[in-house]
Order: sequence, then C-alpha cells, then structure tokens
Amino acid sequence: MKFVDEASIYVRAGKGGNGCLSFWREKFVAKGGPDGGDGGNGGSVVLVADESLNTLIDFRYTKKYIAEGGENGQGRDMTGAKGPDLEIKVPVGTTVIDEDTGETLGDLVKVGQTLKVAQGGHRGLGNTRFKSSTNRAPRQTTKGTVGEERTLKLEMKVLADVGLLGLPNAGKSTFIRSVSSAKPKVADYPFTTLVPNLGVVKVKKHQSFVIADIPGIIEGASEGAGLGIRFLKHLVRNRILLHIVDLAPWDEVTPAEAAQIAVNELEQFSPALAQRDRWLVLNKTDMVPDDELEERCQSVIDALGWEGRTYRVSAISGEGTEVLCLDLMTVLDEQRTLLAESEEAREKEEAMRCLIDEEGRNRILSLREKRRKAGQALDDDDFDDDDYDVEVEYVG
Repeated sequence: MKFVDEASIYVRAGKGGNGCLSFWREKFVAKGGPDGGDGGNGGSVVLVADESLNTLIDFRYTKKYIAEGGENGQGRDMTGAKGPDLEIKVPVGTTVIDEDTGETLGDLVKVGQTLKVAQGGHRGLGNTRFKSSTNRAPRQTTKGTVGEERTLKLEMKVLADVGLLGLPNAGKSTFIRSVSSAKPKVADYPFTTLVPNLGVVKVKKHQSFVIADIPGIIEGASEGAGLGIRFLKHLVRNRILLHIVDLAPWDEVTPAEAAQIAVNELEQFSPALAQRDRWLVLNKTDMVPDDELEERCQSVIDALGWEGRTYRVSAISGEGTEVLCLDLMTVLDEQRTLLAESEEAREKEEAMRCLIDEEGRNRILSLREKRRKAGQALDDDDFDDDDYDVEVEYVG
C-alpha cells in the first residue's frame, strides 16, 4: 500500500427534482383540481472518517464524486424520491479545504465523524402548492435547484500523541522500534525513513499512546529541501514533540549544530508549532566515551538555551527509554483529563491546531509561488510527488 497524504477531488451534489404540473382526472369527478406533487431533494456529498483507511491513495485514481439527483414530482400528489447522500470514506485525521476559496471546511479527527461538503439541491414545488381560494387551477410550478459543487483539497495528517523530531540518522526509527511494535527500516545511512511510521507504546495495562516517526529534517527543509516540508505538517496533531539529538553524529555536524538546525527549520515552518510542548532526548549515549558524555550533552543544552525536560537514552539498548515513556504517559493522561473537563482548554487546543495548520499551509503555498515565479517546473502535486509514494506499514 502506498502512502499518499494529499489529494484533490471534485464533488457535486445532486439536483433537486422538479415540481409536477398535474390535475386530477377521474371519471365522474369534474374539475378535480391540482394534484401535482413536489420533487425530491438532491443527495448531498458527505465525507466520513473511517479507521480502516490510512492513506488518500484511492483519490489519486477517482477524482470526481457526483451524488444522485432527486426524482421529479408526479400526479396524485406524489412526491419524488429524495436522492441518496453520497458518502465518501476518508482516513481519520483528514483536513478538508475548498481549493477555490482556501477556506478550511472541517477537520475529521474522530472515527465516524461526518462532514457535509456539498449540499443537495432543493426540491421544486408542484402546482398543488399554489392553489388558493382565488386560484383554483394553478399552473405554476418551480424547478429543483442545482446542488453545490466544489473542488476539495484533502490533506491527511497522521494522528499521534507524540511526534519525533530530528535530523536524519538521529536514531528516531531505532527509538520507535525500541519502545513499540513498529518496525521501520533502520540502516547506517541517512534518509532510511521516507514516510511517517506509527507505533503504539504500551506502558501499563490499558495505558498506551501513539508515537509517530517522520522523515528526518535537513537544513533548508522549510524551503523545500529534502522531504521535510512534506512531513512537518504531520507534527500538527502531536501533543508532545520529542526532539531527538544524535550525540555521536556520522558527519562533521556537531550535536549542538544538529539540534539548532532542527529547531530553526521548525520555527520557520510554523512558529506556533515550535511553541508546542517539546522534550529534549539526547540519544546514542552508549556510543560516546564516558569522559566526553557530559560535555556533549551540556553543549546541546547551552546551544538551545534549553530549560525544559531533558532525557539521556540509548535507543538501541533501551537504556533510559522506560523512564521517558512512563513520563510521557503521565503527562498525556493529565492533558487528556484536562481536555475532557475544561471547555476552555479544548477551545485553546483547537485554536492552536488551526493556527499551526494555517501557518504550515501558508508556508507551503508561498514556497510553491516562489518556485513558480522562478520558472521552476511545478504541478498541483508538488511536495507530494508520486516518486515519494513508497510502501508503509502501520503496526500497533
């Protein structure tokens, strides 16, 4: 199965049925009067969040979705049948945007959540509706109205409680393999991760959270370099970001420089996203000589001016990961309780997500426009090219 996180589709709701012009005709009944029925309403187009889907690949091949129209009214006051709504299944975590106006129509973040994206046309009225004491034989009817039509941009953002942030080869994939059942590709060269990987971390019985590993960010990612800008948006849904720093880098970049690069790219992509709760995870402690470990850790903390939570771990051996996961579970439970009990907290969280969404989308659009003006080849699927559609497996 290929991972596709953006798609454009055209949707059109059904037309309403026309009203009927008819008069009652029956033996021995003179001037029976009007009996034209109304038409039926057109079917609407509705998106439904489905947990069985985890990619938008189906929308690469089917791009037009048209709902059925309502039937016309008939004589004997018979109303036309309503057109059935057209339900389109999308993955949980899909944001729906009107491409023509740029308006965000909705965010499908819960299983079974629905969003009407095109209203069906209203039914026409039969001549029965127009009869009165002064108009005994009306010949007026109305036609059904056309249904709404839109061109939609579907953006999928993976749903996870915790997101991993860092440069290539920082050990993000090794970390997610260590703490969950997910088995992303791991190798001793950069860019082994090309798509997001999800894993479920089981801390205690009935206590777990979802963690997401996105492709590594390189310097210039916020300007389109590498794959970073395609997947930075997947951090929008995360409540906590784990900034993983390699203490034993394979190239000449120091741990402090690597940490600063990741933070700079995050801030340029979305300042609001950079303000999310972020924990510093200093990885590969087992590969650093004991007499250098403290110095390297402190250099990263000083470079970032870091005052938040800091953890020292070895993802490959699992050292330090258990304490980190227990702390993550504790904080996530506290956040869930707060969101469940406080309307103000829920509104604040929703506002933050909308702001991050807007900043990230504007960043991508501005970059596309800059490339267009520079005369670079660009199409509607820029930053979502088929060349990057590789196989991905989600493991619980």
